[in-house]
Amino acid sequence: MPLLEISVVPVGTHSPSFSSSVTNAVRMIQEKGLNYQLTPTSTIIEGEIDQLLDIAKSIHQNALTDGCNRVITNMSIDHRTDKPISLNRQVDVVQKSMI
Repeated sequence: MPLLEISVVPVGTHSPSFSSSVTNAVRMIQEKGLNYQLTPTSTIIEGEIDQLLDIAKSIHQNALTDGCNRVITNMSIDHRTDKPISLNRQVDVVQKSMI
């Protein structure tokens, strides 16, 4: 299943903090029932490609309507077809390599 890493940076707000944008994004992800992992600098979401593109668009547009003048959205998609990938599997592979 593809993985989407997304970070949204609202620009032109009255505060240097953007935790409210992250909170809104995570709520949107949860409402869609998608598996995700929150990191200090981005959120990684697991889902079908159409789901990921739809949620990325929604997160970006929501940040624009949340009172900022500009939004910078960075995303990367890991879509592997030769073997299954998932949030947990990717982490497990690395952790097992560390032993």
